[in-house]
Amino acid sequence: MLAGVALFVAALGLFGLSAFTVEQRTKEIGVRKALGAARADILRLMLWEFTKPVLWANLIAWPAAYLFARRWLSGFTYHIDVELWVFVAASLLALAIAMLTVIGHALLVARAQPVAALRYE
Repeated sequence: MLAGVALFVAALGLFGLSAFTVEQRTKEIGVRKALGAARADILRLMLWEFTKPVLWANLIAWPAAYLFARRWLSGFTYHIDVELWVFVAASLLALAIAMLTVIGHALLVARAQPVAALRYE
C-alpha cells in the first residue's frame, strides 16, 4: 500500500511539473502551431520531454538495482537469479505512468488555438 502511495505522489509531482512546463512554453507552442505544427507534433514534443528523464533514471537505476538484488538474493538458502525481464517490465510501467500523467496537459495544449497564446504579443 505504501508503494502505491509513493507512486501516486510521484505521479502528482510529474503532473505538477508538466503543468508548469506547459505554462512556461505556451507561447513557444503557440508559435509552433501558428507555423503549421500538427497536434501529433506537439504531443510528441511534450511526451518526449518527459520521457527522457524516465529513461535516464532507468539507465542509472538498472545496474545498482541488479547488483543490490543479486547480493540480497544470494544470502537466502533457496535463491533465484535476477532476470532481465523484471527490469524491462518495471521500466515500461514507469514509462507508462509518466506518459499517462503528462498526456492530459499535452492534449490540452495540442488542442488549444495559437491565437490564445499569442494574443498579447
